[in-house]
Amino acid sequence: MGLGDFIKKQFIDVLQWTEDSDDVLAWRHPMDGMEIQNGASLTVRDSQMAVFVNEGKVADVFGPGMYKLTTQTLPVLTYLKNWDKLFESPFKSDLYFFSTRIQLARKWGTPQPITIRDKDFGMVRLRAFGMYSYKLTDPKKFYTEISGTRETYTRDQLEEQLRNLVVSTMTSTLGSAELPFLDMAGNQALLSTKMKEHMTPVFDQYGLALDNYAVENISLPEELQKAIDTRISMGMMGDLGKFTQYQVASSIPLAAQNEGGIAGLGAGLAAGVGVGQIMADTMRSSLNPGAGAAAAPAGDAPEVRLEKLKGMLDKGLIAQADYDTAKAEILKKLIG
Repeated sequence: MGLGDFIKKQFIDVLQWTEDSDDVLAWRHPMDGMEIQNGASLTVRDSQMAVFVNEGKVADVFGPGMYKLTTQTLPVLTYLKNWDKLFESPFKSDLYFFSTRIQLARKWGTPQPITIRDKDFGMVRLRAFGMYSYKLTDPKKFYTEISGTRETYTRDQLEEQLRNLVVSTMTSTLGSAELPFLDMAGNQALLSTKMKEHMTPVFDQYGLALDNYAVENISLPEELQKAIDTRISMGMMGDLGKFTQYQVASSIPLAAQNEGGIAGLGAGLAAGVGVGQIMADTMRSSLNPGAGAAAAPAGDAPEVRLEKLKGMLDKGLIAQADYDTAKAEILKKLIG
């Protein structure tokens, strides 16, 4: 080994990290056989922390500031290496820098629907997505649990793990909350707060602080969402029988202008009244099974009501959404 190589190997006088990339959370200072000179300068910027690792164990941790490395500024490392108080020789140790900036607007979502038991609709499969932000606060935990000895550890690598943690925590939270879907969807701010409470200790065990967590959307499969929308509309209409009669009555002036006039309207009017009655009975029976059973005739079995509804759908007397909703309610009553 030449004199120049010996000198190059011996000395590192300045240790710092300029963070050339926004997505790097942990960076190992390159040593390549070089040694840190006693009295070298360590610069840790405001958005950083630095950690010395000796033989795989975390030794000294430094927050923002400028340090001259001596036995006084490296107390744990001095103890581990059994240095005398007057040591002046270079030393070898791994040095890692960590970014402590807040990572804003990170997205999370359920790659697959979550199946939960709902009070109103039974077993439902829902999807959710939102945003969160976090920052690294404990580099010792983060090094030990997450980043390890890698030369660099990026935000994308971390968030592959975080997304799984978020989804699994959300699944367990929603599954144990016994909160109806309609209440979840109607109060996402409250759900976000509840989720943040559950997620905070999960992040903390990896040396991270959860800064913000937001649930932006919770959705059901399209067919169930349509059924809910129809059910809400029916609730807004009030008495379905009277509403249908009103619709038919409103069509009389139009019918008078068409072929057949008022004379051809009798059957339609009677059918309209029948539609309202059957739909009202169906909804009333499903929402209040005891009352429905008492009110419905003995011969008006569920399959008979389904047949009547199908006939009305085929004749265009009711919409597909109305038929689907009533059918779902009847089947739900049968299945339990």
